[in-house]
Amino acid sequence: MVNSLLKIDNLACQYGSVPVLKNIGLQVLEGEICCLLGPSGCGKTTLLQAIAGFTPLVTGQIELDAQIIAEPGSGMAPEARGIGMVFQDYALFPHLTVRQNIGFGLKSVDRTERQVRIREALDLVKMEALADRYPHELSGGQQQRVALARALAPKPRLLLMDEPFSNLDTELRRSLSREVRRILKTAGITAIMVTHDRDEAFVVSDRLGVMDQGRLLQWGTPAQVYHQPATPLVASFVGDGNWIEGRVLDSQTLATELGTVHQPGHLWTAGKSLDIFVRPHEVTVTDAFDAVQVETLSGEFLGTQTLYRFRLHSGRELEAQFGSQAVFQPGSTLGLALTSANLVAFPASGDYDQTDWYGPVTPLATQAQSATLLSATAR
Repeated sequence: MVNSLLKIDNLACQYGSVPVLKNIGLQVLEGEICCLLGPSGCGKTTLLQAIAGFTPLVTGQIELDAQIIAEPGSGMAPEARGIGMVFQDYALFPHLTVRQNIGFGLKSVDRTERQVRIREALDLVKMEALADRYPHELSGGQQQRVALARALAPKPRLLLMDEPFSNLDTELRRSLSREVRRILKTAGITAIMVTHDRDEAFVVSDRLGVMDQGRLLQWGTPAQVYHQPATPLVASFVGDGNWIEGRVLDSQTLATELGTVHQPGHLWTAGKSLDIFVRPHEVTVTDAFDAVQVETLSGEFLGTQTLYRFRLHSGRELEAQFGSQAVFQPGSTLGLALTSANLVAFPASGDYDQTDWYGPVTPLATQAQSATLLSATAR
């Protein structure tokens, strides 16, 4: 059985009199890589800072490795927590080489052990050949690897990463996020990463939390969060789509703006009005005699796929994605139908909570701070 390394219960933080985090509760298992996902200003970075020891708690507590490290009015000093951190700007020391940057947090370790850990960290991030270069001689991706190696060298109990790929181009972000997952899994490091990029979060994480306005809306595996979103905001944030109207005909059948659709495994109440979230891949073209006819508004060529926008009879617009060989001219009409047997839907009244989900299964700092943490995690 895998133990919980980090437990957060009923956590709240504020800046002055302004609440920033409210009633946060979550657990992170040993060896897990977790992501906090949400729009700018939702409280993701503040939560990392509270875990690291830079932001005090108003309520609740944080427990690391079965030891309380923070509660209102008291908390273990950041340097005593055994937590490493990778900052958004990497916070590398420009006057130190790659090797010296990695060894910065190992000053309390004897010389032989220090050299061993530096070599291990260089090997882990594949930077051995560049060990004697300075940060300005490295690419953005290489600097990110050095920052990660420096955080891993002291062998922290927990690693926190604040938007570590935000300064990189899209293609590099994608490849490096896969590489960072490999590195963390190889090192056996438990980590929490903050991001606003859902694709990045899906690639990296074992467990994903979606935040908004200081609240944790959902905490689960990426698949759970995507297929069983707890709120409409979660559904919209983790996947592109459009909302259409629907009504329950019986426990397994819906009448929607795109026709009647069978949804096995649901336990809906007949007559209930629903807001249904339709993702672009859940729509197909049909020539059935009773198919719902829609107007083609535009098409966006994406290479292997084309993303089309249609207008429904209600005036709502809907996006659907088809192979690029399918060509529909603006102004043309065609029949569309829903294909998914696992549609995400919520009561149209908006009167629900995080357990009232209509699906097949109820879902469940700065450089100075960096230096402090580097010294703190040395063993």
